[in-house]
Amino acid sequence: MSHMPEFIAPQRFTDAGAALEQVDRIYKSGLKHLRDAMLDFVAGEDMPGRVRACYPFVRVHTHTSSRGTAVNGLSYGFVAGPGRFETTLTRPDLFRRYYREQFRLLLENHGVELEVGTSTQPIPIHFSFAENDHIEGSMSPERRALMRDVFDLPDLGAMDDGIANGTYEPKPGEAQPLALFTAARVDYSLHRLRHYTGTAPDWCQNFVLFTNYQFYIDEFVRLGREAMTDPNSEYIAFVEPGNVVTRRRGLAPGSCSEAFAALLDGTQGTPPPRLPQMPAYHLVREDHSGITMVNIGVGPANAKTITDHIAVLRPHAWMMLGHCAGLRPSQQLGDYVLAHAYVREDHVLDEELPLWVPIPALSEIQLALETAVEQVTQMSGPELKKLMRTGTVASTDNRNWELLPGNQPQRRFSQSRAVALDMESATIAANGFRFRVPYGTLLCVSDKPLHGEIKLPGMANHFYRERVEQHLRIGMAAIDILRREGSSRLHSRKLRSFAEVAFQ
Repeated sequence: MSHMPEFIAPQRFTDAGAALEQVDRIYKSGLKHLRDAMLDFVAGEDMPGRVRACYPFVRVHTHTSSRGTAVNGLSYGFVAGPGRFETTLTRPDLFRRYYREQFRLLLENHGVELEVGTSTQPIPIHFSFAENDHIEGSMSPERRALMRDVFDLPDLGAMDDGIANGTYEPKPGEAQPLALFTAARVDYSLHRLRHYTGTAPDWCQNFVLFTNYQFYIDEFVRLGREAMTDPNSEYIAFVEPGNVVTRRRGLAPGSCSEAFAALLDGTQGTPPPRLPQMPAYHLVREDHSGITMVNIGVGPANAKTITDHIAVLRPHAWMMLGHCAGLRPSQQLGDYVLAHAYVREDHVLDEELPLWVPIPALSEIQLALETAVEQVTQMSGPELKKLMRTGTVASTDNRNWELLPGNQPQRRFSQSRAVALDMESATIAANGFRFRVPYGTLLCVSDKPLHGEIKLPGMANHFYRERVEQHLRIGMAAIDILRREGSSRLHSRKLRSFAEVAFQ
């Protein structure tokens, strides 16, 4: 027999805010039930049955393929046709702004009611713990082994990426999906993000920069701390691993929303004894349109891992800023490469995204990056073309590709017209395509192994001094451009299929 919280009956809403409050009410009720039971279980008490609480859901019914007069040109916010569509939801505190906007668009585009209720998908007990709450750690091994008999544990069968991959098919009588990710899949990634980045997902911003070199992070930290000394900065906080928060100088009490002020006030970060695997740093704006930067390290496996998890936060864009091998004799060390196509020899996404799927360049990102290069370097026209080349970037999972016999990789790269080679960019772009997150790549040539130019210590130090700050400022300037243009222009139809989920 299941021991469950008091049942909250489904209700229908025509107001996005009211629907969201009902989601919040169901979610908080379930979490309180699980946490109270867990405290009793840790204390050694016997449970009255299997303890269970389920995620809230939102559902819409449509009876026509047409949409209302409120269609606004967005590539999301509407269902593909008549039918029943639903998704489970989690962390309404974290996703409040996002959920409200998705609800609003559904109401405007279809003129139907939103139904909010309690789903049948259990909340795994691990996903009910609060940040830094490790109460299960005080249990004996024997008591911990009994958890499976009392609580629902994470079920990987309920959190795969079939919807995002385009392979999910509802069973007869099941609703069609409203979102790319179920609540359990989102919760799983939120927990992974804490582990890999060393920061709470609450701090992640809607624009993300990835890099494969610590030098870029060092410069981002310097700029972030510098911004906090400026009382007129557009950013209100800078967050480092361990949730160490530096507030903007002169940030007055009451100048932030109540929810954000509570987040700032409630953070007591501590620098970690060692950096996590992929440390993240956040230049925070209250509307979450700031910049998150992550050092993903080297290799496509890391690139896939972090983008698999950041994708659940539904960022407006992510971009790769890193180093690459220049493949053309005319390139110089320090030249930029703006990727407009990708050769995928990374292999980490071959099962999820077949190689025959093209990864298109997105004009909004391309134009923003090119404009940012012009702004920061003060170059244009033929002069700019000498510094930045637009072309195909190849990504490989073999760090020592140039040592393979027979020149096979070189021949393939030449046939593909590749101008640069790295290990992460194609993975980040491909996962952006897969998860409908706008993506872009601007690389900097750091060596030319095909032409006998490899990095020597003195050359490397000079190169890093000359280019890292400029390259990072270009990425940040591109984000400024995208932010000013607005996210409504950014989410391209190129990333959406002909039978797409409604949520952005």
